[in-house]
Amino acid sequence: MAKIIGVKFKNTAKVYYFSPANDTEVYEEKTGVVVETAKGLEYGTVVFGAKEVDESEIVHPLKPIIRKATEKDEKTVKDNEKKIPEAMEFAQSKITELGLDMKLIGCEYAFDGKKVVFYFTSDGRVDFRELVKVLAAKFHLRIELRQVGIRDETKILGGIAPCGRTCCCASCMSEFGKVSIKMAKNQGLHLNPSKISGLCGRLMCCLEYENDYYAEVYKKMPKVGGTVETPEGAGVVVSNDMLKLISKVKISKEDGSEVYKDFPVDRLEFKRNKGGKPDDDDADEKVSEDMKKILD
Repeated sequence: MAKIIGVKFKNTAKVYYFSPANDTEVYEEKTGVVVETAKGLEYGTVVFGAKEVDESEIVHPLKPIIRKATEKDEKTVKDNEKKIPEAMEFAQSKITELGLDMKLIGCEYAFDGKKVVFYFTSDGRVDFRELVKVLAAKFHLRIELRQVGIRDETKILGGIAPCGRTCCCASCMSEFGKVSIKMAKNQGLHLNPSKISGLCGRLMCCLEYENDYYAEVYKKMPKVGGTVETPEGAGVVVSNDMLKLISKVKISKEDGSEVYKDFPVDRLEFKRNKGGKPDDDDADEKVSEDMKKILD
């Protein structure tokens, strides 16, 4: 077992493990600390105090906490944040002046004040060597321009998702998971790009959260539009309630009338394939051009 402190950095939800400076130091939640990382010294916030975890959960070597943040450290962080708007404005003006095909989305000063990182998106590669020279001459610091993807752009900028909450990538997700159109199909969602894509234009990350449940339940449900045998005769499945395990079935009567009734799936008889899944499973096949765009 190893004793660790949980620390996270600005604009990230991922918690990183660090070793305490000594066994007597107490680190309370939300305490500012200065830690050593691969990038050098950085300022972070304690998420949880000292606790023991199994060695298998740690990526070695475990970096140490240098110290609790002092008033001077806190002031340094605030001063660095105050510089960002001016740096962004100047960089954007030079990008426009140089005619570079890139979208500036963020800026970050290193804690030690020796480097500034600019984040941007672009459809292709950008020759920004001249821009780096101009920025270095202006700020007299080491300049780093980092190209990120469209999902990272939303993570950096944040925003309100269709559910009304802050985007998962900007609030609670430690890293991006793999999301596929199959997950939307498993949940019985309409494959309308505007309904299942997030602010980034890609499939919503939350489709992954309950996918294991829906994938298992999907195997037990009949195909919408398929024929099933009910206690009241044969009918066609109109819709499925994946949470209640109920199917709405349209039953045609001998007099030509039609009735719609809900049946628990365990009271229905329908054909399944060898894998125990409905006939249309593995139908990740043909999607529209709009759907292809959000999968790219």
